[in-house]
Amino acid sequence: MYAVIMAGGKGIRFWPLSRDRKPKHLLNITGEKSVIQYTVDRVTSLVGIDNILIVTGAGHADEIRKQLPCLPADNILIEPVGRNTAPCVGLAAMHIRKRNPDAVMFVLPADHLITDAESFLHSLATAREHAMRSNSLVTIGIKPRWPETGYGYIEQGEIADTIGDTHVYEVRSFREKPDLATAEMFIKNGGFFWNSGMFIWKVSVILNEMERLLPELYRGLLEIEKSIGTEYEKNVLSEVYRDIPSISIDYGIMEDTRNTFMVKGDFGWNDIGSWDALWDVLDKDESGNATMGKVINLDTSNSLIYSPQKMVALIGVKDLIVVETGDSLLICKRGSSQDVRKIVKRLEKEEMKNYL
Repeated sequence: MYAVIMAGGKGIRFWPLSRDRKPKHLLNITGEKSVIQYTVDRVTSLVGIDNILIVTGAGHADEIRKQLPCLPADNILIEPVGRNTAPCVGLAAMHIRKRNPDAVMFVLPADHLITDAESFLHSLATAREHAMRSNSLVTIGIKPRWPETGYGYIEQGEIADTIGDTHVYEVRSFREKPDLATAEMFIKNGGFFWNSGMFIWKVSVILNEMERLLPELYRGLLEIEKSIGTEYEKNVLSEVYRDIPSISIDYGIMEDTRNTFMVKGDFGWNDIGSWDALWDVLDKDESGNATMGKVINLDTSNSLIYSPQKMVALIGVKDLIVVETGDSLLICKRGSSQDVRKIVKRLEKEEMKNYL
């Protein structure tokens, strides 16, 4: 078994704390360790540190090595350029096939919060068993707690397998991120789950699906595979990777194959993809405020205030997000933090690189 941790995201909805040089998964947000350190800790007991691969960009590789000194150096796979999740998964699968062509691989995002590690590992073990039995693609679906528009959804089908006390379900469909009315309909109708972005399958099965559904990508991956372990590996990777299609694993594979199944996940999952999501998981005072840093609240309620450097005082406000990072200050209403990405796009457009 191998665990592949995708660590290529920028976490732009977490600006101004998350930056190009140190995105969300490399930050200490909810505890004593960074998000990626917690992610590695969770799966080490299941697969062992030698079987954990991290796919990341060149700009973050040194920080990952610093934060994860026990990880073998060859297990950090560096993408020359970001090409979305399907090439990321394919690159890791080729490296695993070189080591063990019969292996099962878990594909996990680097930047998710999970509070019940035992239940999480149970879900992975169940998914692994079904993937081995059926030569299928398995994902983890999270029961939605509200009509979220920032996640994709999985539509549950019939029970396909029962492993111990846990059911495995057919997947009827994958749905793109919906508008609010559609998300509310999903919640009302039932049978829809948040797409966690976690996948479990045999290496041989996912590569067969890539060969069938993404042939151009697969041909590029074959060229890379031939060079693995040779003196030409870095040059071949750089040349080939820039020309392969940029496509997500959901859109390129999961939405087009009929060989997909789902295990329900109930383990305190949150992708902490926005400041609203962080407010949801943090401890709060009697007025519903979550504070980190030097903060004084007077007649303030249901707000998130992050200010580790400067003292921040709030008087007579509610439902705010206030984030101070030394060179930047973000203030928005709770419920609007998905739009932080628009600020990042504005900064990019105006070439304000010091703030990115």
